[in-house]
Amino acid sequence: MFDKVLIANRSEIALRIIRTCKRMGISTVAVFSEVDSRSPYVEEADETVFIGAARAQESFLNQKKILAAALSRKCQAIHPGYGFLSENAEFAKLVADAGLSFIGPPADAIARLGDKVQAKLMAIKADVPVVPGHAEPLGDIESAKQIAGKIGFPILLKPAAGGGGRGMRIVRKKEELASAFSACREEARKGFGDDRLFLERYIDRPRHIEFQIMADSYGNVIHLGERECSVQRRYQKLVEETPSVVLDEALRRRMGDMACLLAKESGFVNAGTVEFILDADKNFYFLEMNTRLQVEHPVTEMVTSLDLVELQLRIAAGEAIPFKQEDVKIKGWAIEARICAEDPFRNFLPTTGIISRYSEPRVRNVRIDSGVTPGSVVTIYYDSLLAKVIAWGKDRNEAIDTLVRGLNGFHIVGLTTNVDFANSVLNHPAFIRGELSTNFIDEHFEKGRSKIPPPTETLHYMAMAAALVFHNRQRLMRDSLKSMSPVVGRTQAPKKEHVYIVRGEKNVFEVKLLKTDEPRHWQIRINRKSYEVTVPDFEFFRRRLKLNIDGKSHMFRLRYQDAHIMTFFRGTVRTVEIYTLREWRLNHYMLRDMKTAAENVLKCPMPGLVTAVCVKKGDAVHRGDEVIRMESMKMESGIAAPCDGLVENILVQPGQAVESDEVLITFKL
Repeated sequence: MFDKVLIANRSEIALRIIRTCKRMGISTVAVFSEVDSRSPYVEEADETVFIGAARAQESFLNQKKILAAALSRKCQAIHPGYGFLSENAEFAKLVADAGLSFIGPPADAIARLGDKVQAKLMAIKADVPVVPGHAEPLGDIESAKQIAGKIGFPILLKPAAGGGGRGMRIVRKKEELASAFSACREEARKGFGDDRLFLERYIDRPRHIEFQIMADSYGNVIHLGERECSVQRRYQKLVEETPSVVLDEALRRRMGDMACLLAKESGFVNAGTVEFILDADKNFYFLEMNTRLQVEHPVTEMVTSLDLVELQLRIAAGEAIPFKQEDVKIKGWAIEARICAEDPFRNFLPTTGIISRYSEPRVRNVRIDSGVTPGSVVTIYYDSLLAKVIAWGKDRNEAIDTLVRGLNGFHIVGLTTNVDFANSVLNHPAFIRGELSTNFIDEHFEKGRSKIPPPTETLHYMAMAAALVFHNRQRLMRDSLKSMSPVVGRTQAPKKEHVYIVRGEKNVFEVKLLKTDEPRHWQIRINRKSYEVTVPDFEFFRRRLKLNIDGKSHMFRLRYQDAHIMTFFRGTVRTVEIYTLREWRLNHYMLRDMKTAAENVLKCPMPGLVTAVCVKKGDAVHRGDEVIRMESMKMESGIAAPCDGLVENILVQPGQAVESDEVLITFKL
């Protein structure tokens, strides 16, 4: 076994690898850029090496710097994690040529399988079903048009190198092909250093099923079951689970055998993932193979009780897989939600900032893989992934319920995240029924919100939580003023019943709080529905509130904004106003919804770097036309005009760094 390993990655995956190495008695060396000097993984590693500026090209993608760091600290191996250089055949060869072990597949296997074009050709040769398409790299836009015309629309443009959904574009009609081709090629070049593209027929509403495989140097190849990763946004996974509700044992065996066959035929070694798409008739097609550890590997660990990083290390050190396929036992169900710095209400655009408050949930059977702490700075330079919340249950319903409770108690303040959006996905009836596809979010959500209203029970629970907090704050305020008031006459016995009106969006609830003789126990009535509620001691001023409602524990997150209380629960967010009955009778006729007028300016939706200005002064544009292209967190996005009009002033240029809400273009209406 290795004595010392360098980890050529950062954040949560670096920290996760470090912890397995520590348990195995292996020393670790972390590399870091100028923005990561105080990151948790840097503090956790035994040794650290500074490798340069924040931009990945100058640090984590600089192969010579990373190899030099490993050699200078006398490491015997390099673990690439995922992303960055993990699927770079050139880097794997460089490591091997230097006499070090690359904790991953050999360079030639990465070259064959990491390249989507070659992998598809290999799958065809091995009789693995593939999506109809063109298996050779596209030359230029004209050849792309010609091939797309033969295959038929819609098509999917994909980078030949890399993974993680980056650079992919669905093209539904030929008029969209030129701009999609250009954007896809540029994003692939920046993300993977390889701008080759290929295309294939786009299969509508597929399920995304992948198989985790492990292979050693002695010809042994096994799979550790499947993961369903159908819930995606921007072609990147959000929620992953194992097993899949749609596979029966026969289909699972067939797909698993195909995954192992492909790995064996290619001479693959170490951890990898064979990805398939499954259509409505349960026909499966090979999609690609990721020649690395996956972000979602913890769900497999939860149901198999295996440490995949430990297996990677042992295989790289020359050991054989210590069990056979028939020894792999899947126990229970596991689901993972990725917590990212992104804004679901703005098409999941990345967000940046300083995490001012950070508190992880403490829930049984919940695991947190995180790369941040209070004070962590989230920048534009790297992936938006902050943490992963993974839950285990005896069955799918229990796993969902456990993960929901975990997300209810996950508290991150300082920047916008997708915590509540992920929670709303888990609570959606279609998800609970297992009716999944890669179109799930588009079909069931609009601008970050579910297309169906929250259940009445959820709104009742949120109303009572807000009313209890409001009541307790009012009581404490009155108690603090008693010493300042003269006692006149006899004192009154405290009231046992209190009535409040809770108003949030279109919902108005009358909440009656009745204090019983039992300590910390209330009877609460909301619009004729009664609940038995137990409250904890001294919890009301905290940002998380735990209530026992009708015998079941629930966690709420709270935020106070002047006279309003923001309540977060099961993925639903409500900002409410609370009134006494007297205040409500006086004021409710005066309540009005405010609407803001449309502006004739384009504001920057996220921090990033302007890569292209697609218009010039005086051009006529229509609302929705792409006018600016930006790069942020390794992702390139088009920014659309907010209105119809003429371009009046362009205030930015390519290569310029911009911040959120900065004015980019003004229009003459």
